[in-house]
Amino acid sequence: MSTDEFDIDKPELTAADLLVLDDEHFAPETVAVVTGAASGIGRATAVALAANDLTVVGADIDEDGLDGTVDLADDVDAAGTIHPVPTDLTDEDAVEAMVDAAAEAGDLRYVANVAGMQHIAAIPDFPMAKYDLLLDIMLRAPFLTAKLAMPHIRATGDSEASDDASGNRTQSGDGVGAIGNMSSVHGHYATQDKPAYITAKHGLTGLTRAIAAEGEGTLRGFSVSVGYVLTPLMVNQIEDTAEERGISEQEVVEDVMLGQARTKEMMTPAEVANLFVFGFSSHGKHLNGGDMLHDGGYTTTYE
Repeated sequence: MSTDEFDIDKPELTAADLLVLDDEHFAPETVAVVTGAASGIGRATAVALAANDLTVVGADIDEDGLDGTVDLADDVDAAGTIHPVPTDLTDEDAVEAMVDAAAEAGDLRYVANVAGMQHIAAIPDFPMAKYDLLLDIMLRAPFLTAKLAMPHIRATGDSEASDDASGNRTQSGDGVGAIGNMSSVHGHYATQDKPAYITAKHGLTGLTRAIAAEGEGTLRGFSVSVGYVLTPLMVNQIEDTAEERGISEQEVVEDVMLGQARTKEMMTPAEVANLFVFGFSSHGKHLNGGDMLHDGGYTTTYE
C-alpha cells in the first residue's frame, strides 16, 4: 500500500456522490455556515449543502481554497449558492462578521463546525503555542460560533405566516435549526501523540450536549465522528506519525490508521458531508445531543 493512494485529488467529488433530500427547509432562503470550507470535509460539506439548494456561507482563512470550493459547486451544478467569507477563526471579530454575513443572507438555520488542524507530538514535547492554536480553532471557535448563531436560529420563529404563490399558507419561521460539530474517533478514545486534538474532540462532545440541552427541541446539536478520511489533514499526518513513532509510512496507514477498523478503506469527504446533510434534515429530528459514529468498527470492535 502506497501513500500515493491517498492523494487528496482522488477520488474527485461528483454530483453522484452527494445525498440530496426533500426537506421543507432545504431552500434558497435557508442559510448554513460551514467552517473549514476551503478543503477536505468542510469543502465537501459546503458543496453538499449547496446541492440541497441551501445558501451556504463558506468560511476559511484560505481564500484561494474557498474559490476552489465555489468552483466545485459550479462543477456539480449545485442548486444553491456558496458565498465565500474569508475568516480567521482565532479572531472574535472575524467570527462575528462570519455569522452576521450568514444572518444577512437569509434565515440562518444550520452551522457545520468542521475546521480543524493537527499536530503530532507526545504530551511532554507538545508546544503550548500549538496547543492554544488547536484548541482555539477546534473548540473555542465552535463555542463562539454557536453562541452567536443560536439567537439567529431561534429568531427564525419570529416571522409571520404568509401565502405562497399557490395560495398555500406557509410558516418559514419556526426556530428550527441545528449545529453540527465535526468530532472523530478521537472523541471516543485516545491514541498516542495527539493530545491536543483528542482534548478538543472530547470537548466538542460536551458542547454538542450543551447545545441540545438549551435548544428546546427545535434547535438541535449533534456531532459526527469518523475514522480516517481522505483529506489534506489526514495525508499530512502520515509522514509526521511515521517520524514520531519510528515506523514506515506504509505501517502508519496499514497498522495505525486502518489497523483496528473492520472496513479496510478510508472514507471520502463526500461520505462525511452526507452525514451533515442527513443531520440537518428533518430525517434527523431525533438526533439531538448525540453523535453519528461512522468509523468502520474502529472504536467498537477489537481483536
